Amino acid sequence: MKKRVLFLCTHNSARSQMAEGLLRKMGGDQFEVFSAGTEETRVHPLATEAMREIGIDISKHRSKTLGEFTGQQFDYVITVCDRANESCPIFPGSTERIHWSFDDPSAATGTDEQKLRVFAQIRDAIQNRLRMFQTIAARS
Repeated sequence: MKKRVLFLCTHNSARSQMAEGLLRKMGGDQFEVFSAGTEETRVHPLATEAMREIGIDISKHRSKTLGEFTGQQFDYVITVCDRANESCPIFPGSTERIHWSFDDPSAATGTDEQKLRVFAQIRDAIQNRLRMFQTIAARS
């Protein structure tokens, strides 16, 4: 049975979107993956570009709010920013809450190329954390 995972961030524009795309690719049939934000915005174009660099297409993703998932059960709810962690609601069932604090790549300054490097660094950090998560989740 697939484990259901929800990634939460404030805007569901970069970190949670990249995490969703990465785990879908890395986890194959092991996970059913979603992402949402405490506020709805848009998927950041540089998040899409950073994922495209490693062959993952999130161009069809859209920013979703937490309200779309009210009442649903998840095996894991993973917050990827501090603000979302502070406002994360309680989910029904035996949901395991996990918090990973990643810097907001949307706050990067400089040229587009410099900003894209920041998005790629955060993407790679999320990917490394997901490798560890997969090992732990496979045991439970």
